[in-house]
Amino acid sequence: MAALAVVFAIAILAHCSAVVAAAAADPATADTRNFTIPSPRSTTTTNKGPVTYVFGDSMSDVGNNNYFPMSLAKSNYPWYGIDYPGREATGRFTNGKTIGDYMADKFGVPSPPPFLSLSLAGKDVLGGVNFASGGAGILNETGVYFVQYLSFDEQITCFETVKKAMIAKIGKEAAEAAVNAALFQIGLGSNDYINNFLQPFMADGTTYTHDQFIRLLITTLDRQLKRLYGLGARKVVFNGLAPLGCIPSQRVRSTDGKCLGKVNAYAVQFNAAAKKLLDGMNAKLPGAQMALADCYSVVMELIEHPDKHGFTTAHTSCCNVDTEVGGLCLPNTRPCRDRSAFVFWDAYHTSDAANKVIADRLWAGMMASAGHGGGASAPPSVGASSPAPAPFPSEDY
Repeated sequence: MAALAVVFAIAILAHCSAVVAAAAADPATADTRNFTIPSPRSTTTTNKGPVTYVFGDSMSDVGNNNYFPMSLAKSNYPWYGIDYPGREATGRFTNGKTIGDYMADKFGVPSPPPFLSLSLAGKDVLGGVNFASGGAGILNETGVYFVQYLSFDEQITCFETVKKAMIAKIGKEAAEAAVNAALFQIGLGSNDYINNFLQPFMADGTTYTHDQFIRLLITTLDRQLKRLYGLGARKVVFNGLAPLGCIPSQRVRSTDGKCLGKVNAYAVQFNAAAKKLLDGMNAKLPGAQMALADCYSVVMELIEHPDKHGFTTAHTSCCNVDTEVGGLCLPNTRPCRDRSAFVFWDAYHTSDAANKVIADRLWAGMMASAGHGGGASAPPSVGASSPAPAPFPSEDY
């Protein structure tokens, strides 16, 4: 967690400089009067934290896919959003808030709006933006059967559009400073397994061995992160994969309903490769501060010890799901009565209650590192790597 704390701390401090630079470039569009540097322990919404750009899949999507009429990866219907403010199905793939929403609360900033909702001619481009799209993966071929979505490469192109609009608004120097100071949160890779490599009808699972597939993922991610770096990204948090073998859509494929150890091992191997990639970028790219968020350990803790965190059920979903296409909630059935007792909302996505716990644990670990040996003077490196998964009784797939 130490490196993750470094990235967040630097992003907060750099944000102050970026605000001043933007004010100098265009005082009319940059308000510094109420700017304060957030206390490391503060979780109030009175402070202004760093501008955040979010890239990812359905775990981070806040409504981009709503704008695609042909998309098969949508959650803008009941019972999604039943616990979101206003009980609105916003396009988030959960019953309430995402992990990113809760992290934004802790930074004291609004959750970044979906890119496709923005007016590029207005001030929207000067704040955080969410580019995440349900179905997306690191690879462009991942998610093709969802028809319409934003792949990671397309999300980066969308960010490039935003930066051009920023330059038109406040000038190149101020825009560059703002982007350099921003925090880039990336959560991708799950669909590359769940909706690609592990699907018998997708070519990658039969074309590549897993070692070859990992190399393909990391080579592609290397190119994509360097592209973002070229566009000004310096502070990057990449979310490691969770224990994918324990999500409900994978448990039902085992012979005994337990976690699939082989799939969890894939996730651990990917996380280790991503850590090595980020380490290398920090060493080679001037100013790069990139860290891996250890989501594997945090989510596995909820799955193995749900009762410690107020949950009763971690093996199946709260809502009844479509087992034929997608594993999303069926709108014509009722979800579970106590939604706060379930770790998983549908066959793939964690519940609002779980998302809050996950955000709390990531934040607590990050702040502990920042306050005790994880200050901004520490060298850039990746946070704690995911542990090897314990052997499971069922290893079949």
